[in-house]
Amino acid sequence: MNFYQILRSAHSGWRYLVLILLVLAVVQALAGWLGKKPYTEGNRKLNVFTLIFVHTQILFGLILYFISPLVEAGIRYWKMEHIGMMILAAILVTVGNARSKRIEDGTGKHRIIALYFGLALIVIVAAIIAMVKADPSRTFWGVS
Repeated sequence: MNFYQILRSAHSGWRYLVLILLVLAVVQALAGWLGKKPYTEGNRKLNVFTLIFVHTQILFGLILYFISPLVEAGIRYWKMEHIGMMILAAILVTVGNARSKRIEDGTGKHRIIALYFGLALIVIVAAIIAMVKADPSRTFWGVS
């Protein structure tokens, strides 16, 4: 296995952790927002871990972007759509986390996290679905 294959496997496997954390963060934020619950240290930690995992995934992806034969081949999905959607998702998570810090009200913090992290989750799932359509050899849940 060369560096590219190891990094591609890491990037492909890390997505499960990102998806799990995003789903947990969104569900917890929705429960806090709709249930008018206080924003706890546990909420903050989950959101920060989600942010860290998303940023790690983006780092893997950016390295892959510059060494991938798929990008070099000029395949439009990999060259433009995937990277653009994933950067947008990372920006949404980052902005949501930052905006939630400025709000004093616990319900407001939950609302901001639910909205921004939820939008990021939608963008990521849409990008994965687009990946499956662009490359039929890949599956949504399969390690590529």
